[in-house]
Amino acid sequence: MLVSMGGIIEISGVSKTYASGFVALKEINLSIRRGEIFALLGPNGAGKTTLISIVCGIVQASSGRVVVDGHDIVRDWRAARSLIGLVPQELTTDAFESVWSTVSFTRGLFGLGSNPAHIESVLRALSLWDKRDSRIMTLSGGMKRRLLIAKALAHEPRILFLDEPTAGVDVDLRHDMWQLVSRLRAEGVTVILTTHYIEEAEEMADRVGVINRGELVLVRDKTDLLHEFGSKRLSLRLRSPLAELPAALAPWRLELSPDGRELTWLYHAREAGAGVGDFLERVRAAGIEFADLETSESSLEDIFVSLVRER
Repeated sequence: MLVSMGGIIEISGVSKTYASGFVALKEINLSIRRGEIFALLGPNGAGKTTLISIVCGIVQASSGRVVVDGHDIVRDWRAARSLIGLVPQELTTDAFESVWSTVSFTRGLFGLGSNPAHIESVLRALSLWDKRDSRIMTLSGGMKRRLLIAKALAHEPRILFLDEPTAGVDVDLRHDMWQLVSRLRAEGVTVILTTHYIEEAEEMADRVGVINRGELVLVRDKTDLLHEFGSKRLSLRLRSPLAELPAALAPWRLELSPDGRELTWLYHAREAGAGVGDFLERVRAAGIEFADLETSESSLEDIFVSLVRER
């Protein structure tokens, strides 16, 4: 067993080229911190699922190495895999099994003894307790998605991968899902998720990685990312319309609405603070009076779209 010097997951120089010649991943280097919620964002086909599948031992990398809490996923695959729970995108379950038996059986696959209290706790947390004796074939799509999460948690993993866990599911499941993630994090579980609902990543994640065309574009703490790449908008509703922008306001990046009644300043998040006060002073000095002021800022989704388009 290796001694883990960095994060709970260390991905070093991982690439994947399929037999068809398609390059899914290019030299991915990534360290996942113990106990964090890490959001991996990227458009369809960017390589998110391939990367997760390699870490979970489902797909073999063409090159590179992955170490999970000190265990090499190739040489010490059994120990590495026992630490990981995976909630895949696809609904793959044995239709004739009951909810209780399939979750219990999954726990047994990892060599763990029976623990009815843990299974009950997981099923209750996912609103599946009343369905524990139901056959999987009778469940709705949302309930089957809950079941996948329960199966992933059956062996009490220290790392949980959620691959598009709330895609196409109802609001109730989404709410239950994020409550459960918050609880797991409080218990020290490391959570890695991919999602199309970027507002969820913005609310839940500690760090964000953006992957595009098989390349890891950047990895940042969420707050740093919003600060570094975010933009803000300050809009002034004017008391009297302006025909044109005063020359005194030329240093600012301004937009004047077609009716001349709204003046908007677009600025970078890093420019907040004293710059806003200075701008408003210049507006008043130019003889412009405003009746109302409104501010807004770019979301994580805005930044994500911008980064992907640039590349």
